[in-house]
Amino acid sequence: MPDINLIFKIAGVGILISILNMVLKQADKEEQAQMLTLVGVVVVLLLVIQLIQRLFHDVRAVFGL
Repeated sequence: MPDINLIFKIAGVGILISILNMVLKQADKEEQAQMLTLVGVVVVLLLVIQLIQRLFHDVRAVFGL
């Protein structure tokens, strides 16, 4: 079930970034909003990379590589 937690983490980051992005755009701070979006993408990519690393580790264990 830890994979469900990862999905919730990714969704939470997305919702949080979206709300903060709207707030920053309303305050006419579009450059900061773009940077925030970029940071959100990087954070989600790091979470996904960890998941892919675990997948490769499991595949190696199954095939004894």
